[in-house]
Amino acid sequence: MKSIEVTDNELKGFLNNDGISILQFSAPWCGPCRVIGPIIDELASTNEDIQVGKVNIDENGNTAAAYGIRSIPTIIFFKDGEKVKQVSGVLPLAELEKIVKEIKG
Repeated sequence: MKSIEVTDNELKGFLNNDGISILQFSAPWCGPCRVIGPIIDELASTNEDIQVGKVNIDENGNTAAAYGIRSIPTIIFFKDGEKVKQVSGVLPLAELEKIVKEIKG
């Protein structure tokens, strides 16, 4: 499964599922966001059992505000719709995979 764009209006539906969901908060003008974007896409494509979404904070300020996003890129991990972990900055794929594995238990 590949990552999908998530808007303010789609957030509730995105998080209303069982299992692991990941949201990456970013903006098109953000250099580090452009670096981690392909890493997030690879995470999504190599983990078919998780849902991965991207939120453009410029276009979806309500969602960014709801989660208190103060720096980008920020990645929030959810399990069964509940926030379980939040990280900021560019992380390598191996580190993101490790977090997913920990959440899966």
